Amino acid sequence: MKKDNKDKTNFGFKEVDSDMKANLVSNVFDTVSGNYDLMNDLMSFGIHRLWKRITIETTGIRSDFKVLDLAGGTGDMVKLMREKISEKGTLILSDINASMLEEGRNRLIDQGIEDVHIAQIDAQFLPFEDDTFDLITIAFGLRNVTHKEKALQSILKALKPGGKLIILEFSKPQNEVFREIYDLFSFEVIPKIGELIAQTEESYRYLAESIRMHPTQEELKEMLEKSGFTKCKYENLTNGIVAIHSGQKEMIDA
Repeated sequence: MKKDNKDKTNFGFKEVDSDMKANLVSNVFDTVSGNYDLMNDLMSFGIHRLWKRITIETTGIRSDFKVLDLAGGTGDMVKLMREKISEKGTLILSDINASMLEEGRNRLIDQGIEDVHIAQIDAQFLPFEDDTFDLITIAFGLRNVTHKEKALQSILKALKPGGKLIILEFSKPQNEVFREIYDLFSFEVIPKIGELIAQTEESYRYLAESIRMHPTQEELKEMLEKSGFTKCKYENLTNGIVAIHSGQKEMIDA
């Protein structure tokens, strides 16, 4: 029997060929894009908006920064950052999924938010010159990337020396009882809400599974360090349901 030498990765709890994951994830977000914000509100009781605001406040963003938001989806992070960026700065909303990106672009236009660049980008292969950005953010998107290490290395190259990466992502609740309740809600309630609101239980079951397969707080911090980031740290929010990770590109000695 011929051995299958294809590279494998996780799609939720399933093991799939790495070259299949991007399409599988894309199908999920094609399905949920129209109800994405509503479902986020229902799943987090609206707290995701506070998490994002707190995250922006940790970035140290300045008005002249060049900023790239990866996996920007419907534009929540960009909306919060736009008021902090002047005409001297640059703000790019990006996502690998065309449906999500279109939803985000339309929402920004409807809200009168202008001077934001839109780009369909795979975080693993950033199409920018080295040392371009002061700040790169990714909120609730890293866990869907096929090769996280490859994305982190690509991000590091695109950052200016001293530039920062900020990751907001679901993580591991710290209290065991709280974690059990959270698991019950994630696997029993969220898929049912997805079926009712977005007519797709399967997509929201994947999203719950993808959270469980994502690295823990310490594991992601170690991943950042191994990718070459310095000053790596994290902050837990809501008992560790989510965590904000940050890392910096090393400064070049003069």
